[in-house]
Amino acid sequence: MLTANECKRGLRVEIDGDPYLVMEVHFQSPSARGASTLVKVKVRNLRSGNVFDRTFKSGDKVAEAQIEFRPVQYLYADGDGYHFMDKQSYEQFALSAEALGRDAGFLSEGLEGIRSVVFKGSVMNIELPQSVVLRIRDTDPALKGATAQAQTKPATLETGLVIQVPAYLESGDAVQVDTSEGRFMARVKG
Repeated sequence: MLTANECKRGLRVEIDGDPYLVMEVHFQSPSARGASTLVKVKVRNLRSGNVFDRTFKSGDKVAEAQIEFRPVQYLYADGDGYHFMDKQSYEQFALSAEALGRDAGFLSEGLEGIRSVVFKGSVMNIELPQSVVLRIRDTDPALKGATAQAQTKPATLETGLVIQVPAYLESGDAVQVDTSEGRFMARVKG
């Protein structure tokens, strides 16, 4: 058990029987004498993806979530959801589009470097690699002289995800995309 003032960004805690990821932490010292410091945290439920704020007193106890990470490979998507295979046990499982949220837009068949988030024996969600390489399926034609200024345009990637890319890129180009912010990082040759 941790005390609330030991909370930090990236910590996984258990609140009301569900696992949460701590996204932000703010400490507030009340001006009244004898009042205890408040710890305000923004957390994301790893089961549902919902984000909300919680306030604790600095001495409150918080349980660290017992989460296991397992390497998985993305296989395919169908009407039942997104299918993955555990690379250690070779067991397959599916997650719904609602459970994955925005992460579904980064999944291409055979993608490596994914880890499943396992809590109390069941898969809650997945953790993507820092970046993925995806092809541009559709975008406006390249603009002449677009390299002189930092102009961007929307591009639809092979997974259906839409991001802003530099104006000189064309359909069919491969790009590296940051999975945490959903933004263009670099053009990939080949």
